[in-house]
Amino acid sequence: MAESEFANVDDYLATQPAEVREVLENVRQVLHDAVPGAGETISYNMPTLTLDDKPLLYFSGWKQHISLYPIPPVDEDLAAAITPYIAGKGTLKFPLQEPIPYDLVARIAGAFVAGRGK
Repeated sequence: MAESEFANVDDYLATQPAEVREVLENVRQVLHDAVPGAGETISYNMPTLTLDDKPLLYFSGWKQHISLYPIPPVDEDLAAAITPYIAGKGTLKFPLQEPIPYDLVARIAGAFVAGRGK
């Protein structure tokens, strides 16, 4: 795997346009609030939330949306909630033209943690 062009998440965020960076900073905070004790790194050249030094989920910023990867194991209620945001196998896209559902982002992070115990 090629070496990342970013030393850390702050370096990644610094390259984003202001409006995207603000949303990504909020997503970052929501993820850390939802997964106390989580770490972070850059993996696949994007911010990665880690748990026990292992990748948990990835997030990235784009011109028109932010994305979370991959899609965690979900129950029926969470599956229904994320359906409008599914964009391809394993990707959730949240359009920047719409309010970001930060509560849903927190639920997704919780699903990752719950899935680790199985």
